[in-house]
Amino acid sequence: MKNTIVLLLCLPLLAWAQQKEVRLYKGAAPGSEGWNWEEKQNNKNAINLMTVYNVVNPTLTVFPADNANGAVVIVCPGGGFHFLSINSEGNEVARWLVKKGVTVFVLKYRVAHVTTDDPFGYMLDQNHRKEWDAEMVQTIPFSVADGREAISYVRGHAAEYGIDQNRIGIIGFSAGGTVAASAAFNYSKDNRPDFVAPIYAYMPASLMGDVKDDAPPMFLVCATDDQINLAPHSIELYNRWLASKHSAEMHLYAKGGHGFGMNVQHLPADHWIDRFGPRSAIVVPI
Repeated sequence: MKNTIVLLLCLPLLAWAQQKEVRLYKGAAPGSEGWNWEEKQNNKNAINLMTVYNVVNPTLTVFPADNANGAVVIVCPGGGFHFLSINSEGNEVARWLVKKGVTVFVLKYRVAHVTTDDPFGYMLDQNHRKEWDAEMVQTIPFSVADGREAISYVRGHAAEYGIDQNRIGIIGFSAGGTVAASAAFNYSKDNRPDFVAPIYAYMPASLMGDVKDDAPPMFLVCATDDQINLAPHSIELYNRWLASKHSAEMHLYAKGGHGFGMNVQHLPADHWIDRFGPRSAIVVPI
């Protein structure tokens, strides 16, 4: 009995030990070779949100699935292209999905350089709005490129991870939603996602391209009361998929605000992932 108890206590540690973080590029990330600041992580902000910031070298953290079924989801946390909400929009999503048999890769993509230890507070400070927006515009191409490279990496290493190279999806939140949604445009054979899931994504029409004939199925979630008014972005994406007769599903909740991720608010929006889960595990047209 004693040995059994010890084994049960060690199982979570063994699962954690199986996770590994891999560099997305062999050398410096293309286009940002001069970036030399140090990546940091903390929750020193008004809501104790765990943030990763000053990402120079993009990585994928691998979450092996329980009873893997071959499906894969790449998870892109949000954070206004200045930080990554690594738990509620990253690791917690991964831990939910692996229980459904989905292998998950959490992407830390490049974000803008910040000189504060509270990038969340910097985001809320209206005195820095113009500076924030300018930095965001400059950073988006790098973040999007990392999303595309993540898909290529996972597909190229499918045999190593025991996954199906034709069942690779990408989900992203807010800025991470931009990364995910952008993968549905201008893709190649190697980096075409098999489905995309932009969640309360920032995706203005200026960032969209032509919808290809083989565009992947799309799963969209947002709240009408999104504080930064991103519901129209999801609606525009849905309408483009609808007009081009491609598979799409949208859940637009009355309440939920922005950035709800895996947070519990005791609202219908809490259950968005229950709608997404079956799609991610099957990865077939909706």
